Amino acid sequence: MMTEQLTSTKQDILEYLLKHGQAIAQDLAIALDISPQAVRRHLKDLETEDLIVYKSVSAGTGRPQHIYHLSQKGRERFPDRYDRFAISFLDTLVDNLGYEQASEIIHRHWQKKSIDYRQKLGQGELPERVAKLVELRRQEGYMAEYHPLEGRDDKFILTEYNCAISQVANSFPAVCGHELEMFAAALADCQVERTHWLVDGEHQCGYLISMTAN
Repeated sequence: MMTEQLTSTKQDILEYLLKHGQAIAQDLAIALDISPQAVRRHLKDLETEDLIVYKSVSAGTGRPQHIYHLSQKGRERFPDRYDRFAISFLDTLVDNLGYEQASEIIHRHWQKKSIDYRQKLGQGELPERVAKLVELRRQEGYMAEYHPLEGRDDKFILTEYNCAISQVANSFPAVCGHELEMFAAALADCQVERTHWLVDGEHQCGYLISMTAN
């Protein structure tokens, strides 16, 4: 029973770091409602497992603070890539068809996917459709969430803390543009703008979804 609790708490720490980018032990203790001593034990275990790393920063006259964030191995604990076959397949497309034609095929795939998304989202109110979109993304391996902007029901922030196609995106960055187009096509009465981008080194991808004026 104790092992299950420890495993759950460690997972909570990893998820917090994934969502927030970094944290000190005190932040984690408050967020998880456990003692700083318990947090530090879990952090030590996670560090031993190479799932997190830290940097020390000066905190006035006291001891330096450790600021923790996920290691590459820690980030890989979350769904963040397609099978290697996808990369190999795309490389083969480029080798045989050239980059432009391969990109066109990828673009057509995203167009087809946007139609599927639009059908699944339906014609309901925007909050309902955004909630469905987030659920679809979660089913595909993204840690996604959303919230209304300033309490409004016509503007939403959609955030994804990991990327299920990160390895594809690293080799073919254009897929990120197609993904943005897919959101815009699935929510045809909205404007969709990228606010954050994992490929640019940020710890999340973010999108602003705004209902357009009639």
